[in-house]
Amino acid sequence: MSLLRSKYYDHPDGEDAFGKIVATNKYAVSAGLAWSMFDVLTLSKPQGYLPTLGRFAYNTGPLMGMATAFTLTTLAATNARGKDDKINYLIGGFAAGGVFGAWKHNHVAGLCAGLFLGIAGVIKKLSIEQGWEFFPDTPLKQYGGLNIAENNWTIMADRPKNWTTEKPQE
Repeated sequence: MSLLRSKYYDHPDGEDAFGKIVATNKYAVSAGLAWSMFDVLTLSKPQGYLPTLGRFAYNTGPLMGMATAFTLTTLAATNARGKDDKINYLIGGFAAGGVFGAWKHNHVAGLCAGLFLGIAGVIKKLSIEQGWEFFPDTPLKQYGGLNIAENNWTIMADRPKNWTTEKPQE
């Protein structure tokens, strides 16, 4: 199996730390690069290559650190507690929030981010345990596409074909 195709749930929680780190960091890198591009083009507008690379590193590095902190803390909590449950994801979310707080030099922001990420982790673990998806995959063709004439999803029925706008005059 290719390393970049690894997914977080390929192995049970508590196993395959490196594969899980790669799986979470794929999303962190893509989000970090997208946010960095937005930051460089619209907000900070650095002049030169080195400041631009610095902004990319400033935005992408902590997101990768948050993903790694979540993954390793969840893995360590699973192995230390001997249980595979939602509390491990809550602990991992607080670890990722701690990295966020250190990045922003604000412990309150880190606590709030940890609470948010911990609750998000608990909801994700709950969805895995119960077999539902928070964002299910929906095929594009089901809801329409580029050809509007074929995919008319209006709520009104078609008018009869023999209607007129005025009453006929006698």
